[in-house]
Amino acid sequence: MATQQELSETRQDSGVGIVQTRLATLFAPPNWLKLAGGGELGPIQVAYETYGALTPAKDNAIFICHALTGDAHAAGYYEDDDEKAKPGWWDDLIGPGRTLDTDKYYVICANVLGGCQGTTGPGSINPETNQSYRLGFPFITVGDIVEVHSALTKHLGIDQLLAVIGGSLGGMQVLEWATRFPDQLRGAICLASAAQLSAQGIAFNAVGRRAIKTDPEFKDGEYEVGAGPRYGLALARMIAHITYLSDQSIEMKFGRRLQDHDTFTYEMLPEVEFQVESYLHYQGKRFVERFDANSYLYLTRAMDYFDLLSQHGSLVNALGKTDARFLIASYDSDWLFTTTQSKEIVRALIECGKHVSFIELKSPFGHDSFLIEIEQLNKMITPFLEQAYSTCLAENKPAS
Repeated sequence: MATQQELSETRQDSGVGIVQTRLATLFAPPNWLKLAGGGELGPIQVAYETYGALTPAKDNAIFICHALTGDAHAAGYYEDDDEKAKPGWWDDLIGPGRTLDTDKYYVICANVLGGCQGTTGPGSINPETNQSYRLGFPFITVGDIVEVHSALTKHLGIDQLLAVIGGSLGGMQVLEWATRFPDQLRGAICLASAAQLSAQGIAFNAVGRRAIKTDPEFKDGEYEVGAGPRYGLALARMIAHITYLSDQSIEMKFGRRLQDHDTFTYEMLPEVEFQVESYLHYQGKRFVERFDANSYLYLTRAMDYFDLLSQHGSLVNALGKTDARFLIASYDSDWLFTTTQSKEIVRALIECGKHVSFIELKSPFGHDSFLIEIEQLNKMITPFLEQAYSTCLAENKPAS
């Protein structure tokens, strides 16, 4: 077992060290958030973390948009973590001297609206009933999520972000932000994402939601905190996790290796015989310990509804209002958000005369590559941010 000193040294090596999640209350009545699906919501509590320091000019802020099951804890450790606790989900990317250099940039990450890690969602208390919202929580869209992100940015006193960055659902938020608030960002970094979820993506989400809703413990969403459709949610995660991997990565990691035997058992009752089965069961079990089933329903539906093309008539119309610089990246082994979808965004940006850089990165890790291939991200994001920041400083330099 690790000593307290060893744990402390590990946390210091994480880059940003010990961090703290903060809470902000936004959209307090009568200033409700007007939702895309109709209706209003407020007050909204937002859980967020920040790393680094904001300059007096407030020109060095970068906002991270997390993916479907992420949270605000992008980097560092918590003070009360035990030895099994892990650092933030993008810890290797954030910190002094790292890609998102906290000696230079002020980095923000917030849990999304509808989530279950501190920001108002289905598991939160409805002030009108003093009971959890559950499925009484209003329908939300990616646009609603970005409205809350934007309000948090203003709450922190920041008028314009140096960049917004995200992958997967986070990348959808980046594109929505550039469309909805075109003057609020100078740079947009969209990783492994798309301007609309594919039919295949919608199909996988549908199967996951079906697994949750047919679990007898779902109870039409009226389950108690700490209870609920554990088997259904675990199955939804197992299905989704397959889409985050590539055939190559699964073969590399597991192949056809057996888990606890040298030969086949020739029995039907055991659920696990291959290592890949054991891995998926582990992923499902671990997921239900940290995520809420109702939040999963709401956020996957928000992804399904995201479609900049139908909402604005074309991607040119959607993205043509901003002067932000774009960095679009895809992965050759990602079959959930393909390079073809990324190139569609790039073509639209070129057509409307925007500054855009694009790269298809080689990786065996599939859709999850943007969470794993840190060195690749460093090589392309670091110069992109440096150029954006130097341009910002040059534009704001007082005339001599």
